[in-house]
Amino acid sequence: MQRTLRQPTALEGIGLHSGKPSKVTLSPAPVDSGIVFRRKTNGHLESCQASIRNLRPMELCTTIGSNGFQIQTTEHVLSALWGMQIDNAYIDINSEEVPAMDGSASPFVEMIHTAGIVSQERPRSFLKIIKPLHIGDHRRGVSVLPSVTPKITYSIDYNHALIQQQTYEYEWSPASFQDRIAEARTFAFSHEVEALWARGLGQGGSLDNTIVFSESGILNDQGLRFPDECVRHKVLDLIGDLALLGLPIIGHIIADRSGHFLHNQLIQMILDNSDAWILVGSHHPGWDNSSDGYSNENDMAHSVSLSANSAA
Repeated sequence: MQRTLRQPTALEGIGLHSGKPSKVTLSPAPVDSGIVFRRKTNGHLESCQASIRNLRPMELCTTIGSNGFQIQTTEHVLSALWGMQIDNAYIDINSEEVPAMDGSASPFVEMIHTAGIVSQERPRSFLKIIKPLHIGDHRRGVSVLPSVTPKITYSIDYNHALIQQQTYEYEWSPASFQDRIAEARTFAFSHEVEALWARGLGQGGSLDNTIVFSESGILNDQGLRFPDECVRHKVLDLIGDLALLGLPIIGHIIADRSGHFLHNQLIQMILDNSDAWILVGSHHPGWDNSSDGYSNENDMAHSVSLSANSAA
């Protein structure tokens, strides 16, 4: 069944890139609402669906927006909601950036536990991959393959003694997300920090919310939470980006030195190739049961729009 939160819960922090204070409140939402960002501006409540159609260009983070309403660095809170299988929720925010907290999804998972999780009265739908899709080149790429269960295999390769080549295989479940993925923090390299500042990015970054690697070591006194924390954080980011599809995927996603741009390109490719997947679970408007597919392109576009507004 679809799931939402039992009651509202809030936290405050600063934005990783803006450096500005930000407060986020997670609240229950009705069935088929999906994940919706909301903000009050001059007494008017603006809203924006967490959907690939609302994706906005932004370097080094995932940003969504519509009609002048824009929220950046959405991937960690979306990863927490999607990783914990929360289908419907309102994310109320009083700034233009989600607070960084400790650089992981763990504080948002704690919010979810504080709020409580409740089942709703409508079944969840799933997008099941039936044909392989791939985007990328010989240097980096991301694919999705048919699979009985949802899973992710992510590989990275950095020329640093504490990172080098790392591969992580993730079997999708709330327990695995909480125990193995949620605590992995975002990371950067010391030689990149000044360049980020010069471009107006990373203004709120610190050793409290970012792992910073020097030429041969790590600047954070506490060290790493996992030996392969970097690749686990990449899995975390991918899960947050996949929330923009609006439906959980039954398939095997394989990412090799990928990132937000290719993650989002894969989501768009999935939507553009309706013969590569089928919907399973509850019925959606526009779904033609007799043909196991959408009856026409207009129906497909309508249903994709609705699925971004629906529970996964």
